[in-house]
Amino acid sequence: MDRRKFIKYTSGTIVIAGITYYLTSDTFNFERADLDEIEKTKIPMQSDEMEILILASLAPSGHNTQPWFVKYHEPFHWTICNDKMRWLDGVDPMQRETILSIGAFLQNLEYAANNLGYSCEFNLLATTNQDEEIINVKLSKALNIQKFEIEKIRHRRTLRSHYLDKTISREDLDYVSEDETDFIRYYPNTSKEHLYLNEQTIEANRLQSYRDAAQTELANWIRFSNEDVEKYQDGLTPASMEIMGISGWIVRNFYDTQSVMKKDFREKSIAQVIEQVSQSAGWLVITSRDNSVLSLLDAGRRLQRIWLKVRDRNIAIHPMTQILEEEKTKTAVDNGIGIKENIQFLLRVGYVENYPEPVTLRRHINLFVNN
Repeated sequence: MDRRKFIKYTSGTIVIAGITYYLTSDTFNFERADLDEIEKTKIPMQSDEMEILILASLAPSGHNTQPWFVKYHEPFHWTICNDKMRWLDGVDPMQRETILSIGAFLQNLEYAANNLGYSCEFNLLATTNQDEEIINVKLSKALNIQKFEIEKIRHRRTLRSHYLDKTISREDLDYVSEDETDFIRYYPNTSKEHLYLNEQTIEANRLQSYRDAAQTELANWIRFSNEDVEKYQDGLTPASMEIMGISGWIVRNFYDTQSVMKKDFREKSIAQVIEQVSQSAGWLVITSRDNSVLSLLDAGRRLQRIWLKVRDRNIAIHPMTQILEEEKTKTAVDNGIGIKENIQFLLRVGYVENYPEPVTLRRHINLFVNN
């Protein structure tokens, strides 16, 4: 039975006859707050270390793979590493996005450390995106260090829907891009570049949806059931994809990895992208000087600094990097929007009326710190 027939069927017999079952069984999307709080770590760690590393792990990553692990050497001395088991070879064969995500992790780490009165000494170890050991970190107590409001880290969220069409004001754009202007371009929804990026995003998603390697990879990182959510503590969940209510119940109970490979699922995904790009204030484009490991880490940190500001102004961010992941669209995008620098992020942005709490999962510290 295909999905269209299935939904038609569930709108009658299953949903009506099973409403009592729904109300008394699987009534909620598993969210980050539903994971048990960890009480102790397998490696003896000081409480400040735990807080810093947990906050660092709230960084964004493609498909929420969380592609980092931490080698613990001694108190406040760690190596941040690249977890090849979490690479997305289907859409990120050169691990560019992996290094960008580790950069965002480092930015969170530094902000969290500063908040507790520590300065960070970073020593780059990696020369390629595939190296396991990326950066050595040592923390030390410091006086008069500028503290960061870490609640911004805890409340950062990806929002995909309900964007307003109002363009970003100059005041808000200046606030968000402060000290980052050399590496940020904003294309409002009134510009020809905005229309171009919309069209190319749709095309890139169409290509990717029908490229089986990419679609299989996506399927493997979707946690359909609450049981898988508790088991893996990573990936995409119905809640993070903003599938709520009865629809969320159907997905959690009747969808699996094979569902993602069906034509109807692929077409529905493309239709959703078309709807998404039709709602926004425009695009933010983040660039870097080159594609070295250091520049990619810096670009990831830049993204995180911006992302931790936007909620103050009720601006949502939705990374849509498919243009950069598909060869056909990647080769044309620079000329299409007139950028000579290296594009690292394409971010759909827009004002929202409501800013819900984050729902994406995060692994317990025991799952990404070892010695």
